[in-house]
Amino acid sequence: MASPAQKPKVLVIEDEDNIALALDFLMTREGYAPDRIANGGEAMARIRETHPDLVLLDVMLPEISGYEICQSMRLDPNLSDVKILMMTARGSAIERRKGIALGADGFIAKPFELKELRDEVRRLLGQGG
Repeated sequence: MASPAQKPKVLVIEDEDNIALALDFLMTREGYAPDRIANGGEAMARIRETHPDLVLLDVMLPEISGYEICQSMRLDPNLSDVKILMMTARGSAIERRKGIALGADGFIAKPFELKELRDEVRRLLGQGG
């Protein structure tokens, strides 16, 4: 876990630049240390390498879907403490159930309200609302 001196690390896995830039800006403003990759194929290597506190994970990604990444993370005991917040443009109850069933800690529909996103991130990182 991150010590109080360290900023929580948030890895954004999002292929749409405008969304990723907005998330990067918000995470920086909230006092987190954001990192970003745009390709699902690179996700697991980066997650294992950097061991973020939270992964903001888009469902629809090039090469490997967010669901597959979520499942891979949950099958790796070394990543059991990493929180996963899934993001999807579809946001249906079925999508949400699937994400939660695969081990996601939270789910947010795009386009999201910044306050809603901020509250979810704080909740998952144990920083209150």
